[in-house]
Formats: sequence, C-alpha cells, structure tokens
Amino acid sequence: MSDPQNPVHLAPLHVAVALDGAGWHPAAWREPEARPAELFDARYWTDLVREAERGLLDLVTIEDSFALQSSNPGRPDDRTDQVRGRLDAVLVAARVAPLTEHVGIVPTAVVTHTEPFHASKAVATLDWVSTGRAGVRVRVSSRPDEAALFGRRTVEPFEPGSADDRPIVDLFDEAADYVEVVRRLWDSWEDDAEIRDAATGRFVDREKLHYIDFEGRHFSVRGPSITPRPPQGQPIVAALAHRTVAYRLVGRSADLGFVTPRDAADARAILAEVRAEQTAAGRADETVHVLGDVVVFLDDDAAAAADRKARLDALLGRELISDARIFVGTPAELADLVLEWREAGLGGVRLRPGGLPHDLEQITRGLVPELQRRGAFRTAYEADTLRGLLGLARPANRYAAV
Repeated sequence: MSDPQNPVHLAPLHVAVALDGAGWHPAAWREPEARPAELFDARYWTDLVREAERGLLDLVTIEDSFALQSSNPGRPDDRTDQVRGRLDAVLVAARVAPLTEHVGIVPTAVVTHTEPFHASKAVATLDWVSTGRAGVRVRVSSRPDEAALFGRRTVEPFEPGSADDRPIVDLFDEAADYVEVVRRLWDSWEDDAEIRDAATGRFVDREKLHYIDFEGRHFSVRGPSITPRPPQGQPIVAALAHRTVAYRLVGRSADLGFVTPRDAADARAILAEVRAEQTAAGRADETVHVLGDVVVFLDDDAAAAADRKARLDALLGRELISDARIFVGTPAELADLVLEWREAGLGGVRLRPGGLPHDLEQITRGLVPELQRRGAFRTAYEADTLRGLLGLARPANRYAAV
C-alpha cells in the first residue's frame, strides 16, 4: 500500500471512466440522485462527460450492445424493474464531442455483425468532430439472440469453461481482421491528400488516396475510405479482455486494453500474458496500455458507501455480481488500490461508477484530488489529443512514400 505522506513517482497514471446508463448497478436508476427520465437525453450524457473532463480524466468509454440489457450476460431476460434500452454509443459520442475540449471519448462498437468500412468512417468522423480525441472499444458478440437480429449467420452459444473454444477463437480472429481493415482505411488517405486549390480546381490529389486491398478469411475490402485521415492518424483502439483469447486481441490489435484482475498478483499475471501476446504479434516495441477495471461505490465515509450498496442490492434482490472487482469504500481507500495496481505494472484503471452521477463525482472530486495530493496524477491537461494524453505518438501513414 502506498504511503500518502510520500508521493509516488511512477510513469503517468491513466484514469478512465466507463459510462453505462444510470450506473453499473442494475438498481442504480432508483437512487434519489439518479436521472432515469433523462437517459435518452443528450444533456445527460454531456453532463457526465463534462464531469469526467473536470476531473482531468484521460477518457470515457460508452457502453453499447445489440441486445437489451439483461440480468444474465448470455441471454435476454423478461425483467421490467431494470434499465432497458440504449442510445447508439458512437452517435452519443459525436453529440458530446463538440461540447468538450480535452477528455478522450471512446464509444463501444460491436464488430461481430457490423462492417469495418462503416466503423472506420464513423470513428474517423468522431475524431474530426472531437479534434483528435476519439477512440473505439471493439466488442465481440457470441450471443445467438444478437445474431438473430441480423439473420446473416448463426453463432453457436459459448459456455465459459467449455473444452471446445473454437467458436469464440473464430470470433476474436474476426475482430482482429476487423481492426486491421479499420486501421488500413484510416491510412488510405495521406495527410496532404486534400489540395483544396480553387484556382486550379484541384480538391484532392488522387495519387494520395490508396486502395487497401485487404483479403482475409472474414473480409475482402478494397478501399479507400471516403473520409480523410483522422487528426490523430490512428484513433485509439481499445478492447476489454477476460481470458487468453481476448488478451491475444489486445496484444495483436489494440492500443489500450481493459482487464479485470482480482488483486495485484492477478494483475501481474494478466499483464505478463498480454505482453507475451504482444511479443508474439511482433509488437514488443509498441506501447499498449493495460488498465484494470473496477466497479466502484464511493462515499466520504466507508460505512455510507457500504450502506448505499446494500440498499441497491436489496432493490436488486441479490448481491451484485460483476466480471470486475467491486470496490466499496472512500476515495482515499480507492487511491490505495489504484496505486497498488499501478506498482504491479498496470498503466492505471478504468472505473465503473456503481451509480451515476454520484460515484462519478466521487471519482472526479474525491479520488482525483487524493491522487494529486500523492503526486500521482496530473493537475492539468497536458495534451490536446487522446493519443497525446496516453503518451502515444501520431503514427506515420503506412501508404505514404518515405
């Protein structure tokens, strides 16, 4: 545990927040501070992202899926006492982006049933309207009910622990191809492809638009894109990973991975696996940040935080279960955990507020000042792009002549 009297001196700490509905607890919409009537209102999402920006956070992620929320992660349910329904994450991000200035905005895109050409154009557009603060979290869908919404393919249900993991491996291999197509399309326009010379009548230099000619098992895409290269060159690609097949996707395709360790020892083991996959993909020299996910219930008094979670659990009818560690306590106690995981090698954390806006404000107004007091977090934004906040250089265009 870090000593608050002795500031830690580590590589820059990255803190992200994952936004989802009224919060990550299914009963959070019933809290007095919640705003359930505004979940489909642009102002609600703008307020949340602006609060994250006031806290100098690196980025926000916005959840999305093709299925209604469910109390069972593998299939739909019939409950009517929990939040159901979503707005499109990319469109929400595009609405919020011009109303913010610094924080990165990373919507979720389900890649299993969508086309990479459409995603590349949407995220490139988001990078333009945010002036270089966009990313995308790629999500794989293994649910048969989601596949049925499209009717193009069947997806075999996958049971964790199954001896036959080929179906899930195929889906993640497809996701890797998807990301490769998206990245090539972002590079299909050189940075100076637009001439915009009214005198000569030349708007575009056609020699600086490139076919990507991707031929793979899952996609055949010629390109080029119809959207000029994004301001960041390559917006950030992120993925959530719980197991080896997903660690492989992070290692071979992502700039940013979100993982779910139980403790510092688990964080070290997961990080070692991600780095091994990164090396196997020939990316050992590239920076891939790995952040630990935590569901948080915070109050100035730990007992108050515990009482609030207990009240929400009673409304839910059971104790909350999550893929990520659940933390209940004060911002100062959470700072201890964040720095413990940072010392274990993680680049920071992605925090999932149990209830919104309460736990988000506890992060921005409680955790952040505590980390700053310990010399562990920025006191001002030091970059204008998301790549800059994450310490990543703007990459060269793969198709431009050297």
